[in-house]
Amino acid sequence: MANLTIALDDRLLKKARMRALEDGTSVNALLRTYLERYAGVTDSAVALMAFADLAARSLATSGPGGRAWTRDELHDRSDLR
Repeated sequence: MANLTIALDDRLLKKARMRALEDGTSVNALLRTYLERYAGVTDSAVALMAFADLAARSLATSGPGGRAWTRDELHDRSDLR
């Protein structure tokens, strides 16, 4: 994990630390969350990227020549009774 150094006004940092403490968090956690959202890297985005990667590497197929289902087969619920 990388470290980031930023320059802030002392009063701003003090107020941010006090508010973060009241909210049960830290300035570091707040900035990390903000940057994750800003960059589009949320837990769900990471999970979706991992799933897409897994699917791309999958050797699973629907058999030789592929398989085409009819609409009736796709909506068949007879096995659920």
